[in-house]
Amino acid sequence: MSYGSNLVNAYHQVGVYAGKVLKGGDPAEMPMVQQSDKLELVLNANTAKNLGLTVPPTFLARADEVLD
Repeated sequence: MSYGSNLVNAYHQVGVYAGKVLKGGDPAEMPMVQQSDKLELVLNANTAKNLGLTVPPTFLARADEVLD
């Protein structure tokens, strides 16, 4: 199970930041660290099964991605 930032969204934010710099924005006035605004929950169901864990259906429904 992993709960973290969405990499596609992180790459998008890098592009937005670079675009602001290329349009003349002052990098010294921009935040150096930006928190991702989208987090995702990924569950590896096969590993959970091999570990003998029972994953409730409500948890599976909330997961953004379930790996089998």
